[in-house]
Amino acid sequence: MNDDSLVTIDVDLEGDGKRFGNLAVPQSTNSAGWAKYFIPITVISNGDGPTAILFGGNHGDEYEGPVTLLNLARELTPDQVHGRVIIIPMLNHPAVVAGTRLSPIDGANMNRAFPGRRNDSITGMIAHFISSRVLPLADLVIDIHSGGSSMHMLPSVNMHRLENEAQMDLMLAAARAWGAPYIFLYRDIAGEGLLPSCAEQMGNVTLGTEMGSKAQFGRETLLVTARVRNVLHHAGILSEPGSDPGVAEPIVVAADDEQDYIMAPASGIFEPFFELGDPIAACERVGQIHSLEHPERDPHPVAARSNGILFARRSIPLTRQGECVAVLTREVSS
Repeated sequence: MNDDSLVTIDVDLEGDGKRFGNLAVPQSTNSAGWAKYFIPITVISNGDGPTAILFGGNHGDEYEGPVTLLNLARELTPDQVHGRVIIIPMLNHPAVVAGTRLSPIDGANMNRAFPGRRNDSITGMIAHFISSRVLPLADLVIDIHSGGSSMHMLPSVNMHRLENEAQMDLMLAAARAWGAPYIFLYRDIAGEGLLPSCAEQMGNVTLGTEMGSKAQFGRETLLVTARVRNVLHHAGILSEPGSDPGVAEPIVVAADDEQDYIMAPASGIFEPFFELGDPIAACERVGQIHSLEHPERDPHPVAARSNGILFARRSIPLTRQGECVAVLTREVSS
């Protein structure tokens, strides 16, 4: 295990019991030449068994993860656990505090920073500690996301489609145990360095999620997110599943063609024509964009380039050219 991280931790990751503590990331700021930035962590252990590592707040404007995992960290007791649960409810803590997708300290995207570097800026140092010191402990990795400020999403458990069929089968079984309405197979279209990719490459059973959005945040999305307990039970870590089993058989969908991700062809106000879950045909208009500078011009059409259901759409009407306004998926066999 690579142990040269500059980040320190004040709780023991080994041994039985329940411990609250912090990761401490070295910083030098305008207000303090010598400083540490704290990232909360909880460890709940009891005997031999698998290790689950749960992350929320990878992006700071996605609140389902932090709320669900803060509740879980307080509620779980060692006698309910067989093995170990490591909870980092606000991985990008600076962004959660600011309510922003990216870190306000270095402007970096935590979910494009993996595996990070030991002497990176704060986001990369956190990613380096997680990839070198935490992920190697895992059997199960869960990274809870939502559409945040910019996208409305159908609630789903998601993952990449992997060439390792045995690992893929284990991930699909864990995803079904969650009880979310959808399992979403996605591809990366906006860079690399994702936490789930790093965990998948280590051979871990790895689940991400898209649990609605900042605007959809409420009781229903939190209920779906809280079904993470079902996955911990499925993995043999929790004695009992959650009280809400969720759907018996989720729908497996994929957006595996880059054309499924529709980017704005112009800047302006995006007017959507469909709601989430609606079927859309290739060449059909998913919406239109109104020019702010030229009201005399007809709106710019935004057309689908593939067939599918509307799985995600932009939640901020004011849109810049090149920003994602819609994602289409198709049901697939798994």
